[in-house]
Amino acid sequence: MSIQNVELVLDAKATLAEGPSWYAKEEKLYWVDIIGQKFGRFDPATGENEDYSIGEHVGAVVPAGDNKVMLATQSGFQWYDLLDRKLTALIDPEAHIPGNRFNDGKCDAQGRFWAGTMDNAEQSESGALYVLDTDCSYRKVFDGVGVSNGIAWSLDEKEMYYVDSMKKLVYSFDFDAERGQISNPQVLIDFRDEQGFPDGMTIDEEGMLWIAHWDGWQVSRWNPRTKQKLSSIAVPAAKASSCMFGGKDLDVLYITTARKGLQPEQAADQPHAGGLFAVKPGVKGTKTYSFGQA
Repeated sequence: MSIQNVELVLDAKATLAEGPSWYAKEEKLYWVDIIGQKFGRFDPATGENEDYSIGEHVGAVVPAGDNKVMLATQSGFQWYDLLDRKLTALIDPEAHIPGNRFNDGKCDAQGRFWAGTMDNAEQSESGALYVLDTDCSYRKVFDGVGVSNGIAWSLDEKEMYYVDSMKKLVYSFDFDAERGQISNPQVLIDFRDEQGFPDGMTIDEEGMLWIAHWDGWQVSRWNPRTKQKLSSIAVPAAKASSCMFGGKDLDVLYITTARKGLQPEQAADQPHAGGLFAVKPGVKGTKTYSFGQA
């Protein structure tokens, strides 16, 4: 089953749009252009988008209170004030690995920021997954990562799901919500028989996973209990990079895409690659959490 009614909502022409994060208080969607070295704040009500230039690769953005966000960037975790457009460095867990950068991240229900790294050249498995606690201390929780990507939690918060795009695997972990700890990694979904690579990910109110297919022209829905692919949404861009539910009723699935690596003839066939798309898939999503539960 494929749902085709995807709408272009922002023709951003981003090189590598990623990491959408819905901020319900503002009813706006935050997202990053990793290679464009910026993040955006999109207002679906007006169709307008504000860009905030960072000056370095930025892999993830999460709300952190009024007019403030937390970023995971080339040089670690950083605060950003949207009013004065000021960037304040917090901590760089991988200052000793200059070839690495942060790639994707998300907050859990307790307000912790989980974000992972990758080799910017995409050659080695030098990445790792970190968690930034609400007191701004950090921990490394998983290593040997190729390309750290999508994160989601089960509805009962007893499991965490995690994508390593380079390995084409989706993992599940036992999750201790009180302590913010993961254990017992297992391969949940093997993507090697799927079209493209697993990328960004979210979960809906029925506990089903939604996974963007990089080089796969789609976003797919999976049952983590049966490990079965249930359906897919065709995307008019090969490099679907991530997805996140938003809208007042959390019934809109926003999809980010990329232009990175497209040859001229490929770009001509997908003129809106690098844009933000939206679709109502008939199921609602789950809440996006802010850093520090702000």
